[in-house]
Amino acid sequence: MRAEEVRNILESLGKRANKRLGQNFLLDESVVRRQVSIASLSSKDTVLEIGPGLGMLTEELLKTGAKVVAVEQDSEFCRFLQRRFGERLQLIQADAVKAFLPGFNKVVSNLPYQISSPITFKLLGTGFELAVLMLQREFAERMIAKPGTAEYGRLSVGLYYRANCEIVLNVPRTAFWPQPRVDSCLVKLVPRKAPFVVKDEGVFAEVTKAIFSHRRKKIVNSLMTDPSVSALVGNAKKDALNALPHSSRRAEELSPEMIGELADALLELSVSSSPSGRRSTDR
Repeated sequence: MRAEEVRNILESLGKRANKRLGQNFLLDESVVRRQVSIASLSSKDTVLEIGPGLGMLTEELLKTGAKVVAVEQDSEFCRFLQRRFGERLQLIQADAVKAFLPGFNKVVSNLPYQISSPITFKLLGTGFELAVLMLQREFAERMIAKPGTAEYGRLSVGLYYRANCEIVLNVPRTAFWPQPRVDSCLVKLVPRKAPFVVKDEGVFAEVTKAIFSHRRKKIVNSLMTDPSVSALVGNAKKDALNALPHSSRRAEELSPEMIGELADALLELSVSSSPSGRRSTDR
């Protein structure tokens, strides 16, 4: 599809591309075909597409014989998609971040950039076999970043714990209309069993958030000042916090496994320092 065709369709709907909503339309059909081929779809699959827009990717998904469930927030786009695909497509008008998502086993989507993080973690919480997502390149690089790099952070740790993540194709901004300010990537996500065990995944998430919110500080100082772990820290003295694993290092130096070790130790400290012998957040 050419930019002029997209523009004409939008004009017929009385619309313009809304950059605030991430409405950048992929024009490169070879990228669309590659994205669908990576997902290895068949008639046995139910595939979720988030933000189908005008249906360029949707059409290619339907050709595979898979059942396609599309979630689109824009009412005008929904009416257009209903006319274009009819009963071949299960269409849900909703905000995918907030809405209940029906059952699916694969995800193939060109995600609006502004919802990349919340929707990725929401998807990982639902359970699926494989996802092929178009994402902003900078975001994708943060997903796979390694300790010691500037890109490494809370997102990197969270994804490493939940899934294998791989950038499979770089997509230039020129492949879209209107042209965004950034390049994109196709990312393949395959959920897997956590590569290490933590005593409490909630505590692990809280500690990860706390130390990367103050990535320039030493771990001990991050734990003492960040409100997300205040209930865990409680009245623990600095000497006790200094005795925690890796307390004198900074967040970007710690591997996910080391952060897990830190979280387990802080949980033990929280329990041992509580008068009732329970976490201060327990009831």
